[in-house]
Amino acid sequence: MLNVALMYGGYSGERDISIKSADMIAKNIDKNIYNVYLIDVQKDKWLCKDSNNNEVELLLNDFSANFNNKKINFDVAFIIIHGTPGENGLLEGYLEMKNIPHTTCSASVSMLTFNKYYCKSIVNDSKLVSLAPSVYFPFPLPYKDVIDKIKHLNFPLFIKPANSGSSVGLSKIYNINELDAALQLAWKYDKEILIEQGIKGRELTCGVFGYNDNIIALPVTEVISKKDFFDYEAKYTPGMSDEITPADISKDLSDLIQSTSKNLYKYLSCFGVVRFDYIWDGKELFFLEVNTIPGMSEASIVPVQAKIAGYSLSQLINMLIENALNRKF
Repeated sequence: MLNVALMYGGYSGERDISIKSADMIAKNIDKNIYNVYLIDVQKDKWLCKDSNNNEVELLLNDFSANFNNKKINFDVAFIIIHGTPGENGLLEGYLEMKNIPHTTCSASVSMLTFNKYYCKSIVNDSKLVSLAPSVYFPFPLPYKDVIDKIKHLNFPLFIKPANSGSSVGLSKIYNINELDAALQLAWKYDKEILIEQGIKGRELTCGVFGYNDNIIALPVTEVISKKDFFDYEAKYTPGMSDEITPADISKDLSDLIQSTSKNLYKYLSCFGVVRFDYIWDGKELFFLEVNTIPGMSEASIVPVQAKIAGYSLSQLINMLIENALNRKF
């Protein structure tokens, strides 16, 4: 049996979502094939728990655990940490240094895609999809300088921390009087921010994963928020959004989104399962972001897409682990 390190937690605003995702993975992973060890990645320590709920501190010098003088080495790491240090490449870099296979994008790809500005710059170079006009601020600027740099953008505007997920620190504003509060909120979570012109349209998202050198696009989901936009509350509070899978869209649009997602997956050198988010304004498809470690909780989109495509969550987990074990760094 293979020893799987199921890594969750982290120390960002998405920690609670990661815990829920890990719970779903632990419930659905094939226990006939894998010995699963839960590893809670915290700021000051990593705690490892076995199937009997015995808990020890992980040994970081060689990525192992010692239970009653029995040393446990891990064959593969299944990373389900949203935000830092799982989605921004820090954890991937450590595992790659230790030569431990893992289920997510490489450290370099994770770092680039986690930063919304860098990711959009690369996507823009691909010419595969349109992007909304935006302005990037690598560090906090005086208010008057921000005003000057966004004059060409039309309201509404989205003010986003560049290195954050799950809409943490995100604001949508309709006039200049709302700007300062939105800036202060974004800078609370990150020194880098992106101010992006809002696009009116339908929010559509597509999960993609690689397996045996094939890139597989899952059915498209339409997200209809019951709030003004798909913020943290709408994403994770039952009843605050409708997620329709498969989306009620034409086959041509569905094919476009799936093919664009597969091409972006390849262009960005993604690995494992990721999710691409878009806005369709009726004429043009606009890229929003890529989630390189999408949620796997009961409220998450990818498990539903996979099920409709004919993959149980257990099958998807097996495929991701198998792919990781066959990977070459």
